[in-house]
Amino acid sequence: ASPLQGAGWESAASLGGNYLPASTKGSMYTVAQVLTGAADYWEAGYTGAGIDIALIDSGVVPVNGLTYPGKVINAIDLSFESQAENLQYLDTYGHGTHMAGIIAGRDNGARIGRYSGAAGDPFLGMAPGARIVNVKVADHEGSVDVSQVIAAIDWVVQHRRDNGMNIRVIALAYGTDGDQKYISDPLAFAVERAWKAGIVVVAAAGNDGNRHPLRNPAYDPFVIAVGAIDSGDQVSVGDDIVTSFSNCGTTSRHVDLVAPGRSIISLRNPGSEADLNYSSAVVADRFFLGSGTSQATAVVAGAAALVLDQRPSATPDEVKVLLMKTARPVPEAPQLCQGAGELNLEAALTAPDVKVNNTLKPSKGNGTLEGSRGSIHLEADGVRLQGEQDIFGAAFVSKEWAKLSANGVSWSGGEWNGNSWSGNSWSGNSWSGNSWSGVSWSGVSWSGVSWSGVSWSGNSWSGVSWSGSSWSGVSWSGSSWSGASWSSSNQPAEAGLSWE
Repeated sequence: ASPLQGAGWESAASLGGNYLPASTKGSMYTVAQVLTGAADYWEAGYTGAGIDIALIDSGVVPVNGLTYPGKVINAIDLSFESQAENLQYLDTYGHGTHMAGIIAGRDNGARIGRYSGAAGDPFLGMAPGARIVNVKVADHEGSVDVSQVIAAIDWVVQHRRDNGMNIRVIALAYGTDGDQKYISDPLAFAVERAWKAGIVVVAAAGNDGNRHPLRNPAYDPFVIAVGAIDSGDQVSVGDDIVTSFSNCGTTSRHVDLVAPGRSIISLRNPGSEADLNYSSAVVADRFFLGSGTSQATAVVAGAAALVLDQRPSATPDEVKVLLMKTARPVPEAPQLCQGAGELNLEAALTAPDVKVNNTLKPSKGNGTLEGSRGSIHLEADGVRLQGEQDIFGAAFVSKEWAKLSANGVSWSGGEWNGNSWSGNSWSGNSWSGNSWSGVSWSGVSWSGVSWSGVSWSGNSWSGVSWSGSSWSGVSWSGSSWSGASWSSSNQPAEAGLSWE
């Protein structure tokens, strides 16, 4: 099933017009300059410059807003579409492009600063000076297995400083309903390895509804778990509410904070699956309207980059605590659902540094891959991928993999976890890191794309060959990518995390 926690696309018909003011509710002007205080960081000289954000998602396409020189680095494509040269790195789904715009979008030629919010103002994401490192794992249906996501996180950790990069943030709008304890879960172990390596992991809470626990890996206390708010009339925070789709968690592990995630206007991906199926979500031709804890996660990932630009020596624990300490309460919202409150970068900018004592128990990673998947399974020709095997049918022995990951050697050349993924364009050591300067995207329909003859021949699970197969991820709605829909006084810290 699609595990992206973007609630979905909604109709933009009520917005009207072809040239909407940037100050329209849900625009990045409103989110960055009115609601979250990101523009306060910009004015102080902190734009996210020098910070790279790994976006583990469905890819990105070079539309205006993501073609600013050096804005996007294509790192590795672990999706099923990596085998088709014309699809490598590209977002055939529409989710990753929407996320990238929120995190770090910047229109060509735009200066970074406050604008009036008038029609025609440049598009700027939360951290317009930061770079996006494009790590593609999902295909045009959002289909991805947890083994691909774990491999992607491992790759980011091992290559975070390659080719002049400085990956300090992972944006992970992914979550399964796997409920094995985080102290043994392999996906939880993977994000903790990133956290320990100095990378702030921002994870979507999920879109199952307020009464549901956090999705995996947001349920791991070593990440920033983000819920979504509806910003109401956009000017005052007094009418902000936690959205009904946002997972709240439990008393033992709940969201850390919340951020705007309802009716967010970001970059459109012409011809993507979302664009084809939700044409009513198109705004002023070049934008798209979406809701979900995915979008809220993108907002906080950009915020983390701003904080790290200002405080480059801050640890992930310190970034998390700073954002929690400076968050403002959401009136009338249950503390379980808002955590520390709503992201407030205006307060974070001038807050003193924090000292954190983290005695949380770390994951051992010795649980099962199947436990990480929960109910989310890929299918090919009616056969499920399940059990302790990755997408190539190779055995996954969690204890052995955990040792490799802990030592930073789970990727060796083109092999991950001791199994060869090379020969499928997935080599872990031969990427060029090309950016998209001067490249444009006109859009193309992905429907009817054929997989036959694209190097899957000979790979199988349960004796089923995937050559020529179409990947079914069960469903988009309520699955593992936290996009809910594409349609028209502070909470105490987790036990084991204290600060001064």
